[in-house]
Amino acid sequence: MLNLFRHLTEPKNDKTLARSDERMGINEFRVTNWDFFPRVSSKKKDILIYEIMKISITILFAVLVFVFSPPGSQPARASDFHVPILLYHRFGPVPADSMTVTTTLFESHLKYLADNGYKVIPLGELVDYYLGKRGAPSPHSVAITVDDGHISVYRDMVPLVRRYHFPVTLFIYPSAISNAPYAMTWGQLREIKETGLFDLQSHTFWHPNFKIEKKRLTPVEYDSFVNTQFKRSREKLEKELNVRANMLAWPFGIYDDELIHKAQQAGYVATFTMERHPASALDRAMALPRYLMTNTERGKTFTTVLSNLPRG
Repeated sequence: MLNLFRHLTEPKNDKTLARSDERMGINEFRVTNWDFFPRVSSKKKDILIYEIMKISITILFAVLVFVFSPPGSQPARASDFHVPILLYHRFGPVPADSMTVTTTLFESHLKYLADNGYKVIPLGELVDYYLGKRGAPSPHSVAITVDDGHISVYRDMVPLVRRYHFPVTLFIYPSAISNAPYAMTWGQLREIKETGLFDLQSHTFWHPNFKIEKKRLTPVEYDSFVNTQFKRSREKLEKELNVRANMLAWPFGIYDDELIHKAQQAGYVATFTMERHPASALDRAMALPRYLMTNTERGKTFTTVLSNLPRG
């Protein structure tokens, strides 16, 4: 670098410049008057050398920090991140059905995440990456979601979430709330919201099977039905809970391009499936995958979910 500086600041005669031009293959333009370059005094030259050295050392230090920093301390590249999104439904002391995870097993999941350096992130942060509002998630990121609004969320899950202080997104279908005996009440959802750990989002208005409804209804009726399911759910959640409901979980994991288009028209910026692979740069915001958690997700089965690689 110093040699380059001397080369630029030391005066040269026209013949030297001409020889240099010939070696570099420059024939169209030649400097025939060295006064074109300003002369630099000895004092200014020393100052300039110091500044060049300082910049060089700064660059070298930054490169060394990047190369030798421990794994996981560098931000993830958009091309290689993967975030498992875990999907739960119900909790209890015993697996009452195929969608129930025992409270003991769920707690073991939270403990494993806490003890092994995983970062449980709000689902909205992941969505913001796909919307271009933030960078890729950091390594070992995980998101937790729960569908439906079952009473066991309030009874069994919330105390554990508060203990571990992990963010969770609940996808609710409002028709059941304060109506069905298996569901939470609006008062309980407001109480959950006050913890600051839960984001409350849409699961349509009454959890329909869109495949069945499309066969049962005329095209005009189906179009109206879908719009009602999307819009009425958002309106009810926002009115009762004072939240911004702009994410949607597909009932039964059923969706297609037509439904995605209608969801976008209804104001949703992201939707979630039950496709079993981690979210990565290969996915799109309107069809993000999730792992359905059952009572079989224990031991190696659970750790495999967390270490699973994105589609490639």
